[in-house]
Amino acid sequence: MAPARGGHALSRWKGVPVLVTGAQGFVGSWLAERLLDEGAKVVTLLRDVEPESRFSREGLVDRCVQVRADLVDYDALVRTLNEHAVRAVFHLAAQTIVGTANRSPFSTFETNIRGTYTLLEACRGIGVVSRPIERIVVASSDKAYGRHELLPYREDFPLQALYPYDVSKAATDMIARSYAATYAMPVAVTRLANVYGGGDPNDSRVIPDTARALLDGRQPVIRSDGSPERDYLYVEDAVDAYLAIAESLDDSANWGRAWNAGTGTPVSVREIVARLIAVSGKDLEPDIQGEGTPHGEIDRQFLDSSAIKERLGWAPRWDLDRGLAATWDWYSGAGSRPAR
Repeated sequence: MAPARGGHALSRWKGVPVLVTGAQGFVGSWLAERLLDEGAKVVTLLRDVEPESRFSREGLVDRCVQVRADLVDYDALVRTLNEHAVRAVFHLAAQTIVGTANRSPFSTFETNIRGTYTLLEACRGIGVVSRPIERIVVASSDKAYGRHELLPYREDFPLQALYPYDVSKAATDMIARSYAATYAMPVAVTRLANVYGGGDPNDSRVIPDTARALLDGRQPVIRSDGSPERDYLYVEDAVDAYLAIAESLDDSANWGRAWNAGTGTPVSVREIVARLIAVSGKDLEPDIQGEGTPHGEIDRQFLDSSAIKERLGWAPRWDLDRGLAATWDWYSGAGSRPAR
């Protein structure tokens, strides 16, 4: 078996029909690309078409099967799973912006919570009438843990989210694991650190916002006092984690598990901005406009990833400076690839 990037065997995914929800988004596009490169038939749900997204710009849209189906439409999901004989599901579709969730919790809950249980129920229904789905990986988040005095977060910590986005991911997490426990379904949950890399369209996140400011010759704006700390995970390491967790579902002992994946090293907003400025070579200073931690945010978060390292053999391959350099290359045009 020829090894693929990240150490996964090509034969694992070659010819396998895989549904990736949220493939048009940031992390979803990188995951879809890896699966396509490893020979999978990638099925995605078509909702909004963003011509400037990485999914469109790099030709992934033309390599995937696009299905017109809404995540909260049970019948459409059943039809999609059945007609394309889907064998694996990666559920990444979500409203992922904390500020948007604070402004509009209803739409966030509809997508993140209702969308999750509708998809899982469709997967369960397919398993009753035909061949069961072989593996289902659901994206939760480190935000699901909420605020804890003791850090880093471990998988056995309680989920004590308070704010709308965090609550939506905690609910997603528990709903997914309930399907494994109740219906013996091969479901696992990812709790990833803050993922960064090329193609993130959300300027409310510090890294794409800083990159675009630098490209425009503007001072990057920091909307806190710069002290909040996060665990930053490069997107290709995130994809490696998704695939490792999917493969772990060969063993039913892993059904219903949640897995942390991060670097375990918290970095302040001020430091991440300074390091990206250094990578860019720009002679600019950040404009610190905030005080303390913005409302609805947690001041310090990072993950203990010892379980996934010891049991699944996953570990980050990208250190922060190398990941930031690749990210800057993408935004500055040096690293983006032409459409295929």
